[in-house]
Amino acid sequence: MPKVTCIEDLRILASRRMPRMFYDYVDSGSWTESTYRANASDFELLKFKQRVAVNIESRRLESAMVGRPVSIPVGLAPTGLTGMVHADGEILAARAAEAANIPFTLSTMSICSMEDVARHTKAPFWFQLYFMRDRAFVQQLIERAEAAGCSAVMLTLDLQIAGQRHKDIRNGLSTPPKPTLMNLLNLMTKPSWCKDMLGTPRRSFGNIIGHAKGVSDMSSLSSWSAEQFDPRLSWSDIEWVRKLWKGKLILKGILCPEDASAASQTGADAIVVSNHGGRQLDGAPSTIRVLSSVVEAVQQRTEVWLDGGISSGQDVLKAIGLGADATLIGRSFLWGLGALGQQGVAMAIDLIQRELDKTMAFCGYTDVREVDAGIFYRDDLLWTSLDEARSRTLRLTA
Repeated sequence: MPKVTCIEDLRILASRRMPRMFYDYVDSGSWTESTYRANASDFELLKFKQRVAVNIESRRLESAMVGRPVSIPVGLAPTGLTGMVHADGEILAARAAEAANIPFTLSTMSICSMEDVARHTKAPFWFQLYFMRDRAFVQQLIERAEAAGCSAVMLTLDLQIAGQRHKDIRNGLSTPPKPTLMNLLNLMTKPSWCKDMLGTPRRSFGNIIGHAKGVSDMSSLSSWSAEQFDPRLSWSDIEWVRKLWKGKLILKGILCPEDASAASQTGADAIVVSNHGGRQLDGAPSTIRVLSSVVEAVQQRTEVWLDGGISSGQDVLKAIGLGADATLIGRSFLWGLGALGQQGVAMAIDLIQRELDKTMAFCGYTDVREVDAGIFYRDDLLWTSLDEARSRTLRLTA
């Protein structure tokens, strides 16, 4: 196995091991994928201010996320179909997160059920909830999350309707996935993945099948899922969830100050600046671009986290410098999972932790909780200035 030095190395390994349809599912955005690309590239506009002759011998990366102590201000984001990236993927990722002392979030659209993850882990994990038309099923999910020992519910707000993802359409990826001829031929080139999948009973949507009304097997899942995401979602529905769920509540999918202000008044314990990894509204801004305006709108009424485009410890530090209390990673840990299973997730977390530590030290900080905008080279952090710099770069390279 080649030496792994960064998340990109894990992505390359994952691309060799994973079936094309599931690799593309992870590595894709909607329509032209402009927002997906901007999530990563906009981090590059921020430049660190290196400092010298500062005592950096003792450094602290520990923080907290909604009251939970964490080794670094990073959690594993909810990602659907994780158990198709690698057999038993949700269980393996949860175990790696537990060993690293960071949170794991289980998606509603996971392959392993919340009960299954609870049986194979000790640390409380979080559950990500989609708001569906079947309110009784939503309430059932919340009750099951409580029974499974989940310490927080993360309500996703930006999937009332699904964005159009061209790669998924071309690959025939649906709920459930379709075994097309091209997919079957590609599977023949992934013997390790196939062997692992044949060795596990977890190949369906464990939180849904056998629990949702009228969904007894994979064949009945397609019609149910097509009509369940609720376009009528409103702030009053969030209040309903808040009354049902007594634990920590996190709202994910905030991209503008107006929504941030409204979200902070719901009693949520944290909000996540997120554009669903660029998989919903193509042409929306990157999350790092809007972070400062969201932080300002919230005015410390609730924690503000960021996801989207984070592939290094430097990205985490840049988000903290612009006011985020913590971050979530999705694709970064999925590449590790697809490449090497639980070991790969652990490697992804370790890579980010090491880079976060070294970069913070180079910038003269010794406690991640004290990092602020002073970590950047420029005092002027207005995105208008960054846009001008980016335009100049584009003109020079055109």
